[in-house]
Amino acid sequence: MSAHGDVDLGHTLAGWAGTALAIVGVTGAGVAVCAASPLGVLLAGVLTAAAGVVTWLLHLAGWGKPGGPRPPEEWSWRVRDTPARAGHPDCLGCRMAGRGAARTGEGSAPTGDALTC
Repeated sequence: MSAHGDVDLGHTLAGWAGTALAIVGVTGAGVAVCAASPLGVLLAGVLTAAAGVVTWLLHLAGWGKPGGPRPPEEWSWRVRDTPARAGHPDCLGCRMAGRGAARTGEGSAPTGDALTC
């Protein structure tokens, strides 16, 4: 048992890829500001925004997982979330893609944080 009980903290391919791209983008923006390069700041901003899009697309492809309790065999970032095709309940990203309970009118209103997936 981990220090966090049976809750996976969201270590997923989507999360790691998005974080890495965002770090590169923000670092590039800092270097561009120091170099007084408006084009560099713009390109770094585009890369940082692309990090969010890449994370969302990987999540929809099944490489991101909803938060909360999960069996330990599903904790690895290499494990794909196969039910993602139907959408996660209470997931803003899935609702934006037209998936989940909000699309079909089933289920109840979200009880948790709308950004948590």
